[in-house]
Amino acid sequence: MPHKDDIRMTEEEIRAYLREGHTMTLVTNGRNGFPHAVAMFYALDEDLTVKFATYASSQKVKNAERDPKVTLLVETGTAYSELRGVMIEGEAEITMDLNETVTTMISANAATGSPLPDIDQIPEDVKVKMAGRRVLLKVRPKRFVSWDHGKLPSSRTPEGLKKVIG
Repeated sequence: MPHKDDIRMTEEEIRAYLREGHTMTLVTNGRNGFPHAVAMFYALDEDLTVKFATYASSQKVKNAERDPKVTLLVETGTAYSELRGVMIEGEAEITMDLNETVTTMISANAATGSPLPDIDQIPEDVKVKMAGRRVLLKVRPKRFVSWDHGKLPSSRTPEGLKKVIG
C-alpha cells in the first residue's frame, strides 16, 4: 500500500501548484464553533504568504479578529489519479494598508486572466473606491499538508498493481 510520503509534494512542487491556481478555500473558526469556509481569489508572496483582500465587515474578518487560526485549501482533479491539493495551517494577520490591498486585488484578479493596470497608474481616489472598505488578510504558513496522486504507481501495470495492493 502506498504511504502518504509517496504522494507528498516537495516545497518547489507546492510553490508551483499554488502559483497555478487563483481560488483558495479560506476556513476560519466561527463564533458558534462551526468552521466558516469561503472561496477567495488569492495572491502569493515569494515566502508563500497568502494574501486576500476582503471587506472589513465580512464574517471571515470578524472570525479572524476573534481567532486568527485559519486553514487554507487548494485542490484539483476529477479522477482519483489526478487528485492534487495543498492544505495550509497558519494565523491570519489583518492589515489596512490601502496600496497593499489594491496590489493584492490586482494580483489576485490577474491570476484569473483579467488584465488590470499597474498600481502606479491608478489615481488615489480610485484606489479608495476599490479598497477603502476592504482589509488585507495575510496568512504566513506554519504547516503544509500536500498530496499528488499522480505520483502513485499505475495500477495498470503488474509492477504498479503489486505496489498498490502490497
